Amino acid sequence: MKTVKWNRILAVATIVFISALSAPGEDAKPGNLWETAQKDSALIRFSTLFTAQDMRDSLSSPEGIEKAIRWCKDTAVTRVYLETFRDGYTAERPTMLQAKQKMTDAGFLVSGCVTTTGLGRKSVNGWMFPCFTDQATLDKLKSVFEYTAGLFDEIMIDDFYATKCECEDCVKARGERSWSEFRCELLADISRRCILDPARKINPNVKIIIKYPQWYEEFHERGYDVVGETEMFDKIWVGTETRDPDSQQWGRKTQYEAYFIMRWLGAIGGGKSGGGWFDPYGTSPATYLEQARQTLLAGAKEALLFCYGSLLRGNGADNILALRKELPQLFQLVEKIHGKAIYGPATVKPPNSDADGDRFVYDFVGMLGLPLVPSPTLPEDAKAAFLPFQILKDSTAADQLKKWIKEEKPLLVTSHLREKLPAALFEGAQNLQTLETPDDLWKLMDLPPERIQSIRNTLLKPYGVEFEAPSRTALYLYEGGLVVIENFNDAEIEAKLTLDSKAVPQIDLTIPESKVVLEAKPGSANIRLPGRSLMVLQFP
Repeated sequence: MKTVKWNRILAVATIVFISALSAPGEDAKPGNLWETAQKDSALIRFSTLFTAQDMRDSLSSPEGIEKAIRWCKDTAVTRVYLETFRDGYTAERPTMLQAKQKMTDAGFLVSGCVTTTGLGRKSVNGWMFPCFTDQATLDKLKSVFEYTAGLFDEIMIDDFYATKCECEDCVKARGERSWSEFRCELLADISRRCILDPARKINPNVKIIIKYPQWYEEFHERGYDVVGETEMFDKIWVGTETRDPDSQQWGRKTQYEAYFIMRWLGAIGGGKSGGGWFDPYGTSPATYLEQARQTLLAGAKEALLFCYGSLLRGNGADNILALRKELPQLFQLVEKIHGKAIYGPATVKPPNSDADGDRFVYDFVGMLGLPLVPSPTLPEDAKAAFLPFQILKDSTAADQLKKWIKEEKPLLVTSHLREKLPAALFEGAQNLQTLETPDDLWKLMDLPPERIQSIRNTLLKPYGVEFEAPSRTALYLYEGGLVVIENFNDAEIEAKLTLDSKAVPQIDLTIPESKVVLEAKPGSANIRLPGRSLMVLQFP
């Protein structure tokens, strides 16, 4: 890819737009944020969670409750989740009732939450998860949900509702099944017997939400069956906590992962999909804000800020100050994308699929500027597609791939997928490129610019789109001529976008408000976008 040339002598059809917007003003004041949050709650709602320990430490007194109410309103939070149980501790009923009433009276929607850690016997080789073949653990699980259902009409389950236990009881119960089969069937069974049925018996109106964590490649390995459990539970939520991409402790996740998993689980959950949940751990204000942006770009109806206690101190407090400044623009972003379908190359992650060497590869391909449309199934009508090893879980994958190759559909396949399929399948393939996936997928960010551009040119051609930009830049295409570009690099980038359009693009929004240079003419835009920022372009 050649560096974008900035022609200082502009053609007649070209305009120069410099967005030198001021810092957030009146709209960013706490009172106005609360008003905006209430007004826009049908489009997006911000919420927070008070853990069982927060209930004890922060909400057990009238003064603590008033402090929490002020914090929530200053942060545009309009729903709170009050947790009854976490890490073996049960919040006291009088505390729960008092906080629920005070929060309701203050204008908040109030729901409950349970975190299934410290229930009873710990897993063998299983991190913080319980052993779900232990009867005492199951009895405690049942009693916790009975207690919580007596307090709330809606309960969310935090993402430790999983297992990796390999104790003697689990080995015996597993029998001849694989660990994944056993754990998924086990969690489905105890969900009915120990959560859903007992809670509904106590409170026939109760709705129970299962929150899936961000480690989507390991769901089935730990007992999450995203199809079966989504069908069983009333709603689903999504962990969009990607954190700092350079952090070894937190898994070196890409920022784009939050967008991918929200879209993918949204395609599975449909109307049951609620929101995304992210936290301050291992983040700076820049990466914390990127979690929020990706969650909203992916169409979340609600964004949960986990959790109140952690957001009062350290980097959590710094993150919230940054978020408050950006909230007016985030509300605007949601208004602009609301109800607009996305388009671009299809990508497929079948539920319960193994990844081989392509674990989380979707997230990295999105960081190369491909506007992916995630799906749990192979879409026959796709104009172009990115296909990794995971698609082999679908028994129709080879036949569908053969059909697409025959139709000369633009395709990007990973080397791990290609190695597992007969070489004859790819003979004479046109418009097909192979992505060599290294052991460290971050090395994809160092692909030569011309290689990245070749991939983009192939996969974006059916959509009448051309895009030039460095890696770590994401592109999102929405119907109606709306385009979002986000720069995850620390430094300013130069980018060029061309759409099959006669319209002259205009800058509709920048986040944060900053200086962006746009040289625009019908159907194209040359852009200078600051580091760690996002822009919305509209082709009228």
